[in-house]
Amino acid sequence: MHKIGEDVTETLELIPRRWKVIQHVREKFSCRSCESITQPPAPSHPIARGRAGPGLLAHVLFSKYCLHLPLNRQSAAYAREGIELDVSTLADWVGACAATLRPLVEAIRTHVFAAERIHADDTTVPVQAKGKTRTGRLWAYVRDDQPFGGLDPPAAAFFYSPDRGGEHPERHLASYSGLMQADAYAGFNRLYEAARKPGPIIEAACWAHGRRKFFDLARLQKAPIAIEAIERIDALFAIEREINGLSAGQRRAVRNERSRPLVAELESWLRQQRAKLSRKSETAKAIDYSLKRWTALIRFLDDGRLCMSNNAAERAVRCIAVGRKNWTFAGSDEGGHRAGAIYTLIETAKLNDIDPQAWLADVLARLPDYPAKRIADLLPWNWRPQNLAAEAA
Repeated sequence: MHKIGEDVTETLELIPRRWKVIQHVREKFSCRSCESITQPPAPSHPIARGRAGPGLLAHVLFSKYCLHLPLNRQSAAYAREGIELDVSTLADWVGACAATLRPLVEAIRTHVFAAERIHADDTTVPVQAKGKTRTGRLWAYVRDDQPFGGLDPPAAAFFYSPDRGGEHPERHLASYSGLMQADAYAGFNRLYEAARKPGPIIEAACWAHGRRKFFDLARLQKAPIAIEAIERIDALFAIEREINGLSAGQRRAVRNERSRPLVAELESWLRQQRAKLSRKSETAKAIDYSLKRWTALIRFLDDGRLCMSNNAAERAVRCIAVGRKNWTFAGSDEGGHRAGAIYTLIETAKLNDIDPQAWLADVLARLPDYPAKRIADLLPWNWRPQNLAAEAA
């Protein structure tokens, strides 16, 4: 018999994860002459208390804030594998990790607010209270320069507040001035004042919000005016898809040539239709929503850096909307602040096409001994895994 060839059959298989205890042995030595005792220093740990490794800590954070698995479900899953980890222990680890990772969180927030233009949005977070839950808020501010060909990396900064008062975004944005794409939240109004320090924030309204008012009417009531309004707005969005990624100057030129005439026709048509409608009409309310914000809506025509919609921020808060269906509520205000910090890290990693779990595991291992002045090296867009960095050196 002699071999004439071979066939290869491939089967995808899953190898269950393995748990292990890593022991660091530090020998003690004594000098017979002077009787002094020496011993190598203990290895650094990602968190001050506890002996969880960086890989395990990263897995807990990733599972809770990216896969939306509450700590009680994680605890039960670990128990089935023979590892008893109490929910309170996991919660302590999450809090300790948030403290360890704080320098990275602050660096990302600084990067976001150094942008020329940001997106802003917020969403509800149920927070545990005595015998009930109350409604807190998570705020998202997103920097994404890619639509106008910007080279700076994207990032998302999240903040928690116990309510939706306007003083919270005022505090978050205390150092920022520039363009902000947002919804029509009245709490932002003081940010748009000309006398604001360090400078006014320029409002750019969201066409997707205006379109949504008409969409609901078109879908449920088949309202002719709403259907035509959607068609006219969609024509503008079609142009935006064509110029996505071009430079700000190129985008502005195309908008002047193609979008501006459509916008002028749309405004005239909306005002004509509004004059025919009762004040109590739902279609009239949808038209009023856009016309009252017309100056902020059409600002994109004069600045190529602006987008027509605030979808970047809405995508960022989607993870919270999915998560709260699983973990139901935050345990406290402090838990809300921790969530804001960890969402900042995970969503920024995702925006930069970095595996959040691998990145968190690596930076948790390196941060305790890492020079503070080089913290920027560990940000997702600069990050290189430790083994690759060692090979390059």
